[in-house]
Amino acid sequence: MGRIALVTGGTRGIGESISVMLKENGYTVIANYAGNDQAAQEFTERTGIQTSKFDVSDFDSVTKSINDIESTVGPIEILVNNAGITRDGTMHRMDFEKWNKVIQTNLSSCFNTCRAVIEGMRERSFGRIVNIGSVNGQAGQYGQVNYAAAKSGIHGFTKALAQEGAAKGITVNAIAPGYVATDMVRAVPADVLAKIVKTIPVGRLGEPEDIARSVLFLVADEAGFCTGSTLSINGGQHMY
Repeated sequence: MGRIALVTGGTRGIGESISVMLKENGYTVIANYAGNDQAAQEFTERTGIQTSKFDVSDFDSVTKSINDIESTVGPIEILVNNAGITRDGTMHRMDFEKWNKVIQTNLSSCFNTCRAVIEGMRERSFGRIVNIGSVNGQAGQYGQVNYAAAKSGIHGFTKALAQEGAAKGITVNAIAPGYVATDMVRAVPADVLAKIVKTIPVGRLGEPEDIARSVLFLVADEAGFCTGSTLSINGGQHMY
């Protein structure tokens, strides 16, 4: 059995591609999901990847679920924090619920999951953590103060935790995707999406596999000298 990897938000979009690519390369993958049991069952039937249902924004739920995984499957040595949501709106129209839900789901979730695995990684002197940020956490985006703040926070979180884990064989890196052809991005109105594509030098949206291939590199045993980095995969849209 290969190293055990937990991918949050791992049954759809970018997360699904990450889960599948890790499995295809010999890792034992657990894909977390939040609520759609039927979709999760179909995902497992299609991919053979085990799923785990829990709310990444709920510290107690995360801790219990990760303990359950480690007691039944084995120690989690690879963690990919991919789960994320949007609740867009300009500041003067945004209520606290929209702000808080995005911060808790996109940013606090990274604390919740990392806190649950970090002691075991330190004891074993090995760990690979990859946090999925965003180009909008680097450049900002109109109508996304909550999302941009959460994703920007992920980049700082990554650098700080990387410094703590380095001496214990734990690497912590981030990936900042640009606009990738997922359901969430394709839900953007066609005229707005066309304008976005015009700002991407390579002239197209990214594919989920573009992100998954980068995760595969960062979680490898051989990637131990790469930590505290943010890999921007955005087609040249924002060179940072």
